[in-house]
Formats: sequence, structure tokens, C-alpha cells
Amino acid sequence: MGKRFIFLSIFFISCGFGSLSAQTYEEWIQKSCDYFDKNDLVSAEEALKNAMREEPGNPANFALLCNLGTIQRRQGKKQEAIVSYTAALSRHPKSVTILENRASLYTELGEIDKAINDYNALLIVDPEHQESLYARGLLYLAQKKYAAAEGDFDKILQLNEKSVLARMGYAILEKTRGNYDESERIYNYLIDKMPRDWILYEGRADLYFLMGKNARAMSDINRIFVESTPNASLYILRGKVKLAQYEKESAKKDFLKAQEMGYDQAIVEELLRMCE
Repeated sequence: MGKRFIFLSIFFISCGFGSLSAQTYEEWIQKSCDYFDKNDLVSAEEALKNAMREEPGNPANFALLCNLGTIQRRQGKKQEAIVSYTAALSRHPKSVTILENRASLYTELGEIDKAINDYNALLIVDPEHQESLYARGLLYLAQKKYAAAEGDFDKILQLNEKSVLARMGYAILEKTRGNYDESERIYNYLIDKMPRDWILYEGRADLYFLMGKNARAMSDINRIFVESTPNASLYILRGKVKLAQYEKESAKKDFLKAQEMGYDQAIVEELLRMCE
């Protein structure tokens, strides 16, 4: 979710918005695409800025600003990305893609109210956007607004009775409420249907940790480490399980690895103190 580009072909830019005064605008856009394909994000960013310097009033610049924000985000320039997304929205305030990008970035930054505001705006434009209903539902859970979260997950099921997102939402909802047995039932159902969806194993491992079933938690975690690519949050979870098993040195290594991968510094520092 989030981090999406708005794709505009050179033909669309030149024909859809009228004639261009200079070919360099198109060339800079093409160069940005080429740099991005080569994973040269610094050059891709600069090429987009050069395009907009050439044609600051071009109506297509809302798309370039959105793409600029995504490129900056991938470089870890999160505040700069917010500025770019905001500038893009000032030109195209009802863009679902830009609203979703900024909302997910606000979520990463822990600015929950701002993220919810963007999802609210998005869902006015597209009331059936299931990913945004799910994302907003999770944010409501973070605020302990359980009824609002349940309303979003219910809406997804009304749109798609087979929705995995909705059931994942309910699994997290019941876990947050402390209804661990019901949450486990939902996770087991989902994993039975999708045995290689690793986010489900991570969610169930977190549940098992909360239930004090550390061996089961570690079993799910180990499977992800063997068969997929672990993220920072999984290192944090494995560290917590190890800490509960009095493996402080090993837990410390996991927390430091999560920190290296960009996990919240304050949380890592608190966990490291528990390893002393």
C-alpha cells in the first residue's frame, strides 16, 4: 500500500495537455524513468526537478510531484516526500493515488490523525477503496476506536465477502481486544487458505507471543526467516520472544538489526535496556 507512481507516457503529456514549448521537459522525464529503472534514485529525483524547472506551469506536474515524492520516500527523505505529495495534492486534490501515498507515509511517521484525514478524503472520492478502508481500520485500532475499525472491516466484507483484508483486520481487532482464541481461529483459517502469505504468520506469531506460547511463536517466525525475507518488525518480534526466553544476548542482536533496518529508534532503545 502506498509508494505508488502516477504513470504518464510522453505521448499523454505532449498530446493530453497541449503543445510543449521545449523538448527538454519530455527528455528530463524520460531520463528520470531511465535512472529509476537503474535504481539511481538520486539522479531520477534530480531529473524530475529539472523537468519541472523547464515547465513549472505544466498541468502534468502533479504527476511528476507525486513520483518525486515516492522517489524521495524510497531514499528515506520522508519529510521531503510529504512536501512533494502535498504540492501534488494542491494541484490535484482528489487524486486517489496521491492521497493514498501521503496517508501511508503519515502512518509511517506516526502522524495518525493526518493519515486518517487523508484516508477520509480518499474514501469520499472512492468509497469502495478496500485497501484504504483496511488501512484506516488499522489506524482506528491504534487509537482504540474499535467500533470505527469494525465498521471499516464490515464495509470491506459488504464489498467482497471473500476479502482476506477484512479477515486480517478482524484477526488484528480481536487480538487488540484481548480475544486471543478468536484471533487465533481467524489466523488459522487464513493460513490454511493461504499457506505462503508470510504476513499472516507474522501476525499469528505476535498473537502467540501475547498468549505466552513462545515455542509456537518462534516456529512461525523461523518459517518466515527460512522461506521469505524478514522485515525490521519481525526482528523486533523475534527479539521479544528471545527476551521472554531469557536469551538476552541473542535478543540484543535482533534489536540492533532492526535498528539498522530503520526501526523506530526510541522503541529499540527501550528494548535494548531490557537486555542489560
